[in-house]
Amino acid sequence: MSAVETQEVRAVAKWVRMSPRKARLVAEHIRGRSVPEARTVLAFTQRAAAREVEKVLRSAVANAEANHGLIGDNLVVAAAYVDEGPVMKRWRARARGRVARIKKPTCHITVKLVPGPDGAVAAAPPRPAPVVEQQAPEPVAAEPEAAGPKAEAEPEAKAETTGEPNQETEPEPKAKPVKPKKRAPRKKTEETEN
Repeated sequence: MSAVETQEVRAVAKWVRMSPRKARLVAEHIRGRSVPEARTVLAFTQRAAAREVEKVLRSAVANAEANHGLIGDNLVVAAAYVDEGPVMKRWRARARGRVARIKKPTCHITVKLVPGPDGAVAAAPPRPAPVVEQQAPEPVAAEPEAAGPKAEAEPEAKAETTGEPNQETEPEPKAKPVKPKKRAPRKKTEETEN
């Protein structure tokens, strides 16, 4: 009996400023789901903890793709749990010289991913292809001598027939920006002085 080791990738967010009890409610929703499904669930969950759990899930997927050559969309959330962190204690002044304690809880969020049933190992880790800028070919200008004087007269004739100014000879007049008129100060009358 040889046990086949499955690759397990994990990501941890420590000291998240949130109650572990509230974060656990969100972590339960993604346990056992595929990564695309878990992302969709977290996107439509309206709890504040969903944003924090989604960051940890994104980090775990990035770890799997960069360090282990796995395909992120083929992974499954094997475990998602929230541990309790240290509680910060503060105080607030109350009536008659008393003090009320304020507890600021923290938590540690852990997400573990494993390859799905359809095999998530990529043939090679994806590398971005080098970007090659292609320059546009320069337009070939027709020689005016080869065209003859007849070709030069055609744009003027076309401009006269269409009623538009010729682009080569006459630039189109630019419209001046219209400034708003300043309002004259109000004249004082006997009624406004009183």
